[in-house]
Amino acid sequence: MFQKEHLKYFCGSLLLLMMLVIPFLTPLQEYISIPTEVRVTTSQAGIESSSDPIPAFSSKEMDTAADSVFHEYAGLPVKKTQMKPVKDLRLVPGGHSVGVELQTKGVLVVGHHLVSENNERQTSPGENADIQIGDILLKGNGKELNHMEDLSSLVDQSGKNNEEITFQVKRGEETFETSITPTINKQDNEYQIGLYVRDSAAGIGTMTFYDPVTKKYGALGHVIADMDTKRPIEIHEGTIVNSRVTSIEKGGQGVPGEKKAEFSLTDDRMGTITKNSSFGVFGSLETPILNEKYKKGLPIGYAEEIKEGPAEILTVLEGSKLQSFDVEIVRNMPKDSPVTKGMIVKITDPELLKKTGGIVQGMSGSPIVQDGKIIGAVTHVFVNDPTSGYGVHIEWMLEEAGINVYEEEKKVS
Repeated sequence: MFQKEHLKYFCGSLLLLMMLVIPFLTPLQEYISIPTEVRVTTSQAGIESSSDPIPAFSSKEMDTAADSVFHEYAGLPVKKTQMKPVKDLRLVPGGHSVGVELQTKGVLVVGHHLVSENNERQTSPGENADIQIGDILLKGNGKELNHMEDLSSLVDQSGKNNEEITFQVKRGEETFETSITPTINKQDNEYQIGLYVRDSAAGIGTMTFYDPVTKKYGALGHVIADMDTKRPIEIHEGTIVNSRVTSIEKGGQGVPGEKKAEFSLTDDRMGTITKNSSFGVFGSLETPILNEKYKKGLPIGYAEEIKEGPAEILTVLEGSKLQSFDVEIVRNMPKDSPVTKGMIVKITDPELLKKTGGIVQGMSGSPIVQDGKIIGAVTHVFVNDPTSGYGVHIEWMLEEAGINVYEEEKKVS
């Protein structure tokens, strides 16, 4: 019995020792670092041009098309890297301050209120019908509700006719119907359903990129959420405009700073907003943006190309003046699927730190440039350390914008 227990102890200790030592073995570390997929442009050839050399392993093309590479160790094939050809895209980097105005898809419920039927009874018909904060009223009696005026007109007409309204309601991914009969509010002498609603939202941010070929753009790098419900705004239509930064509210630990800006929805119009997602707002520009520092645009730097170290961001601190500031990529976290937090970025530029204290609200979307390539955008600030925040990889923003980065596969006849 003693020998059996001693053997179990010995095997367990050996296994633990192996688990501790194996990660430090150089060949194993190099094997793990070999990518399973590498994106290459038509101007690149072979894996050596797009990744650092791996000393313990040699590379051998799988076939003449060079769509795959075998990595060998001591003459034996151990791992394959798929070569995925991408287009030679050149984007105009942003940094410009922009204003956004979104019209919601349907009418967004942001609160309940009581309707005074008489001196004794108060009720909220909407709440009684189980309409919740964050719900979207898509239709009323079969008609689309895209503006608050659409709803108020329907409520008034139905109330005067003593008719109930059948609403089509969206809650998360679920859509259902419920009915409400408007009630006369004796105090205001008007028919109401006891709901506070909103049909639009506006704010400022930063342009990330513009594709002169497709005329598509990406901005902000994160979703626009309603200020009351904190939920993403589903848009019916939207407008993006030029804005001018009027002042900076400097941030500090626990208190994020903020850009103050002004814009006109009619005079400063740039284009449309067709999508509001976790990766920003997207659409098409009617007027191209210009970047004097990078007049010919910049190629794309993919997640696997990003290095921890110096980089720069482009943003506006005063008026419409586009400036470049030094930052550091503290950590790069490439993923095979879309993620909004792909990098950790630290502001190192003394001028930017002096004026803003770090990353401030309104700076989201500021493009990040490294080694002459646009690699992503600033998205979130660390509340307890405003000098640092997250960045999103550019390829996920391009995907959301509907810009295909991959070359079409050639058909073999």
